[in-house]
Amino acid sequence: MRAGTRPTTDRPRAARGSRQFLFFTDTEHGRREARAFLERLKERTDRRDKAISLTSFRAQLKAIHRWGLQPPADLSRIRQPVLVANGESDRMVPSENTLDLAARLPRGELVPLYPDAGHGGIFQFHDEFVARALAFLEARPDT
Repeated sequence: MRAGTRPTTDRPRAARGSRQFLFFTDTEHGRREARAFLERLKERTDRRDKAISLTSFRAQLKAIHRWGLQPPADLSRIRQPVLVANGESDRMVPSENTLDLAARLPRGELVPLYPDAGHGGIFQFHDEFVARALAFLEARPDT
């Protein structure tokens, strides 16, 4: 997480919604894609994920904080192919970390960072990402 990162608007974060703030950019395009994503979420009416409990949420934040303080892990032992994707303006995981991750994985394959996209880049560019992910998986039937 970036220290000192601020929203690019004067509207309070809660007024915009946490999903929109964390996953999408605060541009006309980002806001439009956030609305479309939230509408797509409503399409699935059965077998939906349960809401996270406050205890689990706090534990997750604590783990993320601890992880952020650690030195980078040795990824050279990971031999599986890995598809790495992100938006170019991620507030949760700095986009530079995505580039670093792909570079340190021996078989990392980087999807070019999605433009005008945050942590939800794969939701914002879902058609492109699904096609890329399927091609990635189909090219590796034995892994």
